[in-house]
Amino acid sequence: MTNLAPLDIVIAGGGTAGWMAAATFARFLGNRASITLVESDEIGTVGVGEATIPQIHNLLVGLGIDQAEFLRATNGSFKLGIEFVDWLRVGHRYIHSFGSVGRGVGLIPFRQLWLRGRAMGVAGDYDDYSINIAAARAGRMAKGDGAAKAIPDLSYAYHFDATAFAAMLRGYSEERGVKRIEGKIGEVERDGESGDIVALTLNGERRIKGSLFIDCTGFRSLLLGDALGVPFVDWSQWLPCDRALAVPCESSDAFRPYTQSMARPAGWQWRIPLQHRTGNGHVFCSSFMEADAASDLLLANLDGKPSADPRLIRFTTGHRAQYWSHNCVALGLAAGFMEPLESTSIHLVQSALGRLLNLLPGDGQRLATARDTFNRLSDIEWVRIRDFLQLHYAANDRVGEPFWDHVRNTPLPDTLAQKIDLFRDAGLFIREEDELFLDDSWGQVMLGQGITPQGWSPLADNVPGEDVGPFLGSIANGYRAKAATFATHRDFVATMVAA
Repeated sequence: MTNLAPLDIVIAGGGTAGWMAAATFARFLGNRASITLVESDEIGTVGVGEATIPQIHNLLVGLGIDQAEFLRATNGSFKLGIEFVDWLRVGHRYIHSFGSVGRGVGLIPFRQLWLRGRAMGVAGDYDDYSINIAAARAGRMAKGDGAAKAIPDLSYAYHFDATAFAAMLRGYSEERGVKRIEGKIGEVERDGESGDIVALTLNGERRIKGSLFIDCTGFRSLLLGDALGVPFVDWSQWLPCDRALAVPCESSDAFRPYTQSMARPAGWQWRIPLQHRTGNGHVFCSSFMEADAASDLLLANLDGKPSADPRLIRFTTGHRAQYWSHNCVALGLAAGFMEPLESTSIHLVQSALGRLLNLLPGDGQRLATARDTFNRLSDIEWVRIRDFLQLHYAANDRVGEPFWDHVRNTPLPDTLAQKIDLFRDAGLFIREEDELFLDDSWGQVMLGQGITPQGWSPLADNVPGEDVGPFLGSIANGYRAKAATFATHRDFVATMVAA
């Protein structure tokens, strides 16, 4: 980055994606770039109560944002994982937690020992071996010191108000020299020879020139989609939900340190606890349920009084064929949409920004190579996340329900089918191409969705049979006892906010 030529960066659109980009560029490019963000107060954002994954720590630490300040500004709370209710069948539930599950012995992975112990009748539920799940079920939270120990620290992310987070990042960015311009984009001006974007015309008058443009205009994708004509790759065949209703409600007494995802007849409902309210939403497929019925179902299943009317969001799961075309990079909804089942939306913005910073060439002459690399790595990331989301739908026992029958019988992409086959054989998982979700995540969801391995690795047979039960029991009992010593989630948040 020391040879980076000065850049005139123009960010089209605000919201979470736009202000994340502005803050990141301001922090890491410094005086090597002039940064302008264009947005209009007349255009609303999709932002609702957001849930995240632990990688958000890298963003906050990188920007130098204090955790207590962040929680205060965004009415944030902590997230240890996601509870999936009724996904496999009505009455069934499991938690996909952050962090590790159990602990291996030498080269023997924990899950292989657990599979052997299960066959021997000496193992508990897989959930019993996660410290995060033990704390989540007890409604408790703690922050560790990062030191290596027999019982690991909790791995956590956050729930927060996305609109408040964007406002916080706006203040951060403007303090560091980002210029905000109010206005609606009327025209995208392109160079006649290269096809690159040259400038944005606002309200038919003001002209904003730049050398690198960041499209954060949401589903409209005014720059990458409309102006540059990059087509949209539709993934509805694998993920058919195309509507979401969002509504806040009053907080309930249950201040859970985890997100809830509850399966519904044609989709699922989220529940995200913030300090001041609970965020709720109903993601559904319009081919199997009308919007009015979806709204009624959502309102009937709130755990507090609604504080607004449900807001309908239309979407199509998929992405732009290129995320970076000419001198324009799309972020957030302008790049594509992945339903928020595993809270990956903000991470996709964050990872794209990191990728872009690493690939920006110093002399401005190698953009083609950087673009190709950026698009190839982005494709890998998006496809692997798509597969992980489809796994939740494809593996279900809700026979006789039209929507669930449809998603269960949908042909799988080869990349997902191979993962399921490998896991079903012996509980094995091989991470490929730096994909986001790791072994423990795939294992928890595979098992939670009823995919049962038929055997285990022969490595697990190296542990004497009489030692397997006591070993597993020591982990489960130790985790439960440790979780009981943590503060309640509510008390922990109050202490952090007051810090």
